Amino acid sequence: MLPHRKRILCVEDDEDVCSMIQTLLGFIGYDVTIVQTMAAALTGIEAEQFDLYLLDSWLPGGSGVDLCRNIRALGVVVPIIFYSGAAYEDDKRQALEAGADAYLIKPTDVHKLVETIKRLC
Repeated sequence: MLPHRKRILCVEDDEDVCSMIQTLLGFIGYDVTIVQTMAAALTGIEAEQFDLYLLDSWLPGGSGVDLCRNIRALGVVVPIIFYSGAAYEDDKRQALEAGADAYLIKPTDVHKLVETIKRLC
């Protein structure tokens, strides 16, 4: 029997970033589902189980911080990583206080992104 491929929900509205994440993480063995809005993310989270959430800070329909709070309010305990261009310390603090496990600033070294995902998932 083949091992279970870890499933990641990536919530990102930038097409180029979506493509890079899906290609990179798919290549190393993750199943990546991409959604581009907060509403689509909440629908996906309620319908399916994921092993990790990768969120942007700015989303159509709301903020990544609000989405993170909503995920935690649903009782979901899987890791949440922010991968965002919001580089202020206050942005990071708000995300971590909302329940995120890690906060990476775009563009970051993709090795750091992969390392963080592997460590948490």
